[in-house]
Amino acid sequence: MTITLGATISGYFLYNKLSAELPDIKTLHNVQYQIPLSIYSKDNLLIAQFGEKKRTPVNIEEVPQQLINAFIAAEDDSFYQHPGVDFKGLIRAGLQLALTGKKKQGGSTITMQVTRNFLLSSEKTYTRKLKEIMLALKIEHEYPKNKILELYLNQIFMGHRAYGIAAAAQVYYGKSLADLSLAEHAMIAGLPKAPSIYNPITNETRAIERRNYVLHRMLELNHITQQEYENATRQPSTAKLQSVSPEISALYLAEMVRQKMFELYGEQAYTSGFKIHTTINGKLQTTANQALTDALHAYDERHGYRRSRINKTIDFHELPIIGDTVPATVLSVKSHLATARLQDSSVIEIPWENIQWAGNPIGILLKTGDIIRVRQLPNNTWALTQVPEAEGAFVSLDPTNGAVLALTGGFDFFRNKYNRATQSKRQPGSGFKPIIYTTALEQGYTAASLINDAPIVIDIPGQENEWRPENYNKKFYGPTSIRSAITHSRNIISIRLLKEMGIEKVVATALRFGFTEDQIPKTLSLALGSGYASPLQMAQVYATFANGGFLVKPYFIERIESNEGEIIYQAKPKIACPACDSNEELNPNYAPRIISPQICFLMNSLLRDVVQHGTATGAKILGRQDLAGKTGTTNEQRDAWFNGYTQSNVATAWVGFDDFSPLGNLETGGVAALPMWIEFMQVALKDTSEIPLEMPEGIVKAFISPETGLLTAASNKSGKWEFFQEEHVPTAFISGGSATGSDQSDEKPPENLF
Repeated sequence: MTITLGATISGYFLYNKLSAELPDIKTLHNVQYQIPLSIYSKDNLLIAQFGEKKRTPVNIEEVPQQLINAFIAAEDDSFYQHPGVDFKGLIRAGLQLALTGKKKQGGSTITMQVTRNFLLSSEKTYTRKLKEIMLALKIEHEYPKNKILELYLNQIFMGHRAYGIAAAAQVYYGKSLADLSLAEHAMIAGLPKAPSIYNPITNETRAIERRNYVLHRMLELNHITQQEYENATRQPSTAKLQSVSPEISALYLAEMVRQKMFELYGEQAYTSGFKIHTTINGKLQTTANQALTDALHAYDERHGYRRSRINKTIDFHELPIIGDTVPATVLSVKSHLATARLQDSSVIEIPWENIQWAGNPIGILLKTGDIIRVRQLPNNTWALTQVPEAEGAFVSLDPTNGAVLALTGGFDFFRNKYNRATQSKRQPGSGFKPIIYTTALEQGYTAASLINDAPIVIDIPGQENEWRPENYNKKFYGPTSIRSAITHSRNIISIRLLKEMGIEKVVATALRFGFTEDQIPKTLSLALGSGYASPLQMAQVYATFANGGFLVKPYFIERIESNEGEIIYQAKPKIACPACDSNEELNPNYAPRIISPQICFLMNSLLRDVVQHGTATGAKILGRQDLAGKTGTTNEQRDAWFNGYTQSNVATAWVGFDDFSPLGNLETGGVAALPMWIEFMQVALKDTSEIPLEMPEGIVKAFISPETGLLTAASNKSGKWEFFQEEHVPTAFISGGSATGSDQSDEKPPENLF
């Protein structure tokens, strides 16, 4: 009697002590599963996932009944009958311990597993087991059976970083739950007992044994028929390790998002199930990737085949796929083609027309047994190739609000994660000249103003030798209009303009366009773009010309959603409003205007001429009149650029070496970078209407003599129409080689002609 009373009192105090230590089971009402960060394009295509645990929570209503039956049969066949604890099983385990001194696995219900996975630590002690029992009873009192089962099916570890049944279906079969077969149901249900031992990837034999055990239990519990059982047990294992495949490749952009999310949320970014919807357009991103790849291969092929560069010390099957280049072993060489074997043992043919770029007869270039690289062309034929040594970047923006539509920062993200689109500091070269010409127009120069393209010598303080700048082709052209100068990218003209206006005025303009002080050298070399910028920043600069004169801020995250679908961030970019009047432009929702409509119109007119008549005439293949932009080439062709746009899309293409080596003779922006831009715009502008350039108020047309910049008679066959700001229209008239007009003396050619 005393012993019984003592035991009762001790049990009472132990129960109260343990009860006070139990976690709150009501937290299961709002479970926060560890779910990876998912990144999507604007058109909802998966770009990437970040996070250690692969998990896709599902509602119990989404789980096929036979999959539920498989788990019940494998883990807890009395789940729907017991109160959370299988007392018979616990008694059996207790007797086993008393008789043998060994702990026996068993007696643990699905509900008890929920308590372990959500509420308790993983330590194995008798105290924890008692807490587990107490919590299981409380949970069954608080939650319906299906809710408990839902928690369990979403939380359990299934091997290979998969947590929960939906992740397991994807990782092992690449399927949704609804598409699984009965044999696959049983295989998945057999995993929780020992995910490493019964894993179909690492131990297929044991996994099939476990699967068949689960099927037999389902048969015993009348969940399946004898025929279904026999059919399922005859099935071979179809499991193959799958990965969640991105639907588009935008790895540089994905890394930008990951860094931003980590900056905001720390490690929680990878476990909270955030869904990031970016501004990326899936079709344009794919096009940008291909355009960059093709441009780099084209450059590389112009500079010869590097047969000796292939590392033959590495086993053929260990050679990596880099970008679109795939290792292959030459099997045979004929006069018109070669055959080769890929790493997956498939045999391909390489026709001579896809080899001849390498510059030697096929029999000299290739020998049987050679290890080469090949790539598949858009027409599905195979070509001899090599990993490009030069690098590139491409950015496309929506000029109305700065949304990043496409971005790629290099040939292969896995080879080099350096994002040249955003992180590089490269000289923009002649791509900077529109800043100078914008300043000139604001200072009263006109598109017809004449500047003397003649040799100039500049003393540089502290240096022994003077600077004698030249045009790219080393020629001089005498008096040259600003329109012709920007069209043909005359270096001397921009230097003389900068010298005449003063560096501080151009610096002030550059700052308005988003440059910072440290990016802008305070020397005359600024006229040739000697500062630095990234391709993303150059796209931002040209967006101002495309959108009517407004500075938009590039952004790439459209919205952030919680795992429950709640929008926790929505981008609200400031937009360009070219139709707004000066008062409406003050609205804080609008981007700031940084150049007037008149200056923007004139710059658009000038930059359209670059495409129609100047250094970017290759773009005329697009067959449009609304294309504008500027090539850029730096000293010794270390950088090749094209910054171009229409009113609906602005894009910057760049090619160069990471170590700043020269690209080589004639590798200008129009040769190395422009083709990338053209290939992209062929898709981006398809089915879009041309937008004519509309003259704003304050702009007039006048018929002038290009040789003088003065008004001329309509009969002058060399005359041409030119645009002017009203206050800067020439008033002098040229006739028969002499200028006339009442205010002729007010004209100041010596200031513009020097």
